[in-house]
Amino acid sequence: MVAAASVVVAVGTAAGLISALGDGRGADEARPEVTGSLRLEQLPVVPSPSVNSASPSAGSKRTATLAPSATRPARKPHTAPAATGLYRHPDSQVLDWVRAHPGDPRTAVIKSRIADRPAAVWFADFTPSTIASRVRAVTSGAAAQGRVPVVVAYAIPGRDCGGASEGGAPDLAAYDAWIEKFALGLGSGEVVVILEPDSIAQADCLSESDRGARFASLARAGRTLKAADPRARVYYDAGHSDWNPAARQASLLKQAGAASPASSDGIFSNVSNFHTTADEIAYDRRVLAALGGPADLGAVIDTSRNGNGAPADGEWCDPAGRRIGRPPTLSTGEARIDGYLWVKLPGESDGCKGSPGTFSASYAYDLASP
Repeated sequence: MVAAASVVVAVGTAAGLISALGDGRGADEARPEVTGSLRLEQLPVVPSPSVNSASPSAGSKRTATLAPSATRPARKPHTAPAATGLYRHPDSQVLDWVRAHPGDPRTAVIKSRIADRPAAVWFADFTPSTIASRVRAVTSGAAAQGRVPVVVAYAIPGRDCGGASEGGAPDLAAYDAWIEKFALGLGSGEVVVILEPDSIAQADCLSESDRGARFASLARAGRTLKAADPRARVYYDAGHSDWNPAARQASLLKQAGAASPASSDGIFSNVSNFHTTADEIAYDRRVLAALGGPADLGAVIDTSRNGNGAPADGEWCDPAGRRIGRPPTLSTGEARIDGYLWVKLPGESDGCKGSPGTFSASYAYDLASP
C-alpha cells in the first residue's frame, strides 16, 4: 500500500516542516525529538509585541467548551482565503543550517529556494499546559506581519498505527482537551489548520468502534477550532491520489465531519508525499464532489517535494531524483483548490538521509537544484 509510511515517518515528520515540540530540555533547548524543525522557547501566554520573530514549535470525547461565534461570516460560493501572503516562521532547521554555513557552496540555493519560503508549523507533542501559548506565538507572529500561518495539529491517539510516528495523546478524551487548548491559541485572524495527517486515510488499522470514535473526535476538533476562531480554515486528511479511491476517502471524510461547515473548510492531500500537483488537483476535486457539503469546501495540496512526481517504484523514504514543487501560495487560480502549501519541509529526512525529521543539507540541495 502506497500510503502511511510515505506520509508520516516520525513524530512530526509526517510533513515535517516546522515543528513545535516541547521535550523537557528547558526553555532554551526545547526541540522536537524527531522532527526538530523548530526551537521552541517557552513563551508567555500573551506574547510580547516582538512575537513576530519568536520561535514556534512542531504533531475526545469532551464536547468543546467554546461557544460558536455569533459574528461568524456567512459562507459564500467557494473562495480561497482572503489574504494570499503565507507566513514564514523565522526559526527552523533549514534556517539554522543556512546561518551556520554562510560559506558553503550550497547555501545560496538552499536559502533562496527553501529557507526563504513559508512553511507549516507542526505541533506534534502532547503538552496541554503549553500548547495554547505556543500556538499563539505562531499566530501572533503571523498577524504582526499581516500574513497567514499554517499550523498542523498532530497528536491523535494511535497515530501512525503504532509505526515510526507513533505517539500523541493517551486517549480521545485527553485529545479533545488538547484540541481545546490548541484552539485557544488561534487568535482571531486567518489561519490554515492541517488537522491530523493520516488520521483518516490510514484509519483501517483501527477496529470499527475505534475508528468511529476517532472520527467523532475529529469532528469535534473541527468544531472546536472554528468556534474559537471563525476565520480559521480547517482541512481534513484526504491521503493522496495513489491511496484510497476518491469515493471511499470521501465516505471516511464525511464520517469525520469534513462535509460540515461547522467543522470543516475542506481537505488536504499529498502531505509529505510526491504526487504531481495535477494528479492531486484531479483527485481532490473527485473527493470533494463525492463528499458533498457546501460548494465552498476546497482543498490544499502539499507541493513541497512533488516537482518531479512520485518515484515509479513507489519509494517513499527520501527517494532520489525528487524536486521541490510549486512555491507555497493561497492564490492558485484553480477552482476549489485553496492553496499549495509546504507542509513537509524540503530537506528534512524521512529516515534514510538521516534520522527521521532531521535536516540533511545534501538532500535539501538535491531537491532545490534546478
